[in-house]
Amino acid sequence: MARRRGRLGQLRRHDAQAPDRGRRRLTPSPVNVALVGFGYAGRTFHAPLISACAGLNLHTVVTSQAEALAAAWPEARPVPGLDDALADPAVGLVVIATPNALHAPQARAALEAGKAVVIDKPFALDLAEARSIANLAGARGLFLSVFHNRRWDADFLALKAELAGGRLGAVHAFESHFDRFRPEVRDRWRERDEPGSGVWHDLGPHLIDQALVLFGRPLGVTCDLAVLREGGRAVDWAHAVLRYADRRIILHADMTTPAPGPRFAVHGARAGWIKSGLDVQEDQLKAGPPVGGPGWGVDPSPGVRVDGGTGAREPVPGPPGDYRAFYDAVAAALSEGAPNPVPPEQALAVMELLEAGIESDRRRADVAL
Repeated sequence: MARRRGRLGQLRRHDAQAPDRGRRRLTPSPVNVALVGFGYAGRTFHAPLISACAGLNLHTVVTSQAEALAAAWPEARPVPGLDDALADPAVGLVVIATPNALHAPQARAALEAGKAVVIDKPFALDLAEARSIANLAGARGLFLSVFHNRRWDADFLALKAELAGGRLGAVHAFESHFDRFRPEVRDRWRERDEPGSGVWHDLGPHLIDQALVLFGRPLGVTCDLAVLREGGRAVDWAHAVLRYADRRIILHADMTTPAPGPRFAVHGARAGWIKSGLDVQEDQLKAGPPVGGPGWGVDPSPGVRVDGGTGAREPVPGPPGDYRAFYDAVAAALSEGAPNPVPPEQALAVMELLEAGIESDRRRADVAL
């Protein structure tokens, strides 16, 4: 995809001189970011991660919570509406962190205003809507990426390394779970009966994206979506099986499990790999320690490799997780033309499976891709 040049790629001159001769060094100017939305996603994930990136500057936040913003990020400018942010020529990147139904229209407005765009997952409400946004970005030559941050979970990075090392052998079965226990139905958009709500739209993109990174596009999907909690209005239980020629992938997310099972269970021809517990970064971001401080992203309960022949169990520590890598890569893409960390075509592949899962549930049948 063509990348936008101009202001995003300009360099700022610093007049640092070498001891023996005058020299002016060029360093990329931080890209000014307008964050749209200061709810849970914007406040917990995007604002801290953007601020931790040397190549980005949290310049503007579209929010009605000006006092809360001032308390947390006093240097950011609050504005009441998206149009205010889009009209500012100093803003180079717009980050969409609003309810899912707003992702596509707000991204379209930002692209039409000539801004680079990052959209929180899911890309859009459906595949057609997502394609229209990707096509617009391509036609305008503008940067577009989707925040699939769980590519940088510690356990996922450890699993990628385990598979790359071939120690498990050919993988025949793979299970990936987000088992949560939230028995009380809350009055928030994620749990209301409205477009883009429910765990399949919320957690499904994470599960799908990780599966696609590891194993590529499946042949088909069978999906069961349900509302199980008393008083529930949005999907709170989702179970999908991705069909490949030589393996089966199970993806599961719910809000009804008081005794969660493994986060990952991988079964190969030589060994298995089991991992319990979630990546710690979300809790660290909620707690508010400096991003990247001591212990950042370190997995307190590493995965365990289980030898298929002997049953011997061996802990397999992996690298720490680091969601900053996404925004560092975004900054490098905008300022230096480096690769997009999550290009639109990869996010469209996630949307294809998300939509196929909904169709499978409606038909109660396997949907071929």
